[in-house]
Amino acid sequence: MIAIVDYGMGNLGSVWKGCEKVGLDARVVSDAQSIKDAAGVIVPGVGAMGAAMKNLRELNLVDLIAAQITGGKPFLGICLGYQMLFTCSEEGGGVDCLDVFKGKNIRFPDDEVVPHMGWNQVYFKNRDLVGDEIADGSFFYFVHSYYPVPEDASIIMTTTPYGIEFASSILKDNVAATQFHPEKSQKLGLKLLELFGKRVNES
Repeated sequence: MIAIVDYGMGNLGSVWKGCEKVGLDARVVSDAQSIKDAAGVIVPGVGAMGAAMKNLRELNLVDLIAAQITGGKPFLGICLGYQMLFTCSEEGGGVDCLDVFKGKNIRFPDDEVVPHMGWNQVYFKNRDLVGDEIADGSFFYFVHSYYPVPEDASIIMTTTPYGIEFASSILKDNVAATQFHPEKSQKLGLKLLELFGKRVNES
């Protein structure tokens, strides 16, 4: 079973439906035992980082999620679930995040339309998760105003141009995370969920 973590920050239904479409046994959960028992974990999310981290703390999920990652369990972060893996975010005057990876979430420059919303291309730096299943320059769906700047560039899986070139996904050992929304990205997004499920089954 793959646990889709419910911490009150939206888009759970579309993530669950996406998993269902590609045959994954995924369940929306918020209790610690279900997350511990799961073979893989997905943390999605939309909205503000301050509210996201507050909700995780109130549910006593901060240390638990970090422990699943450091313990080697396959993990997929989506949107806020991607950004929260880093040290902090400058959003809302500054928010401490999970600090799984060193780096900071920053806002797009003022000369760009914010939020960055709609379809944009991703260019692969690391294909260990997707192999030749997803072509370079493929389009995925984005909705965000902030993006992470990893201190370790070697973890970047894809980059995307939007005024600047930013890290639109990362991949490191058991952790994959995307700024774009696979569950809203049609066939290629479903393919990415399928490939994550394959990794869970092989772990």
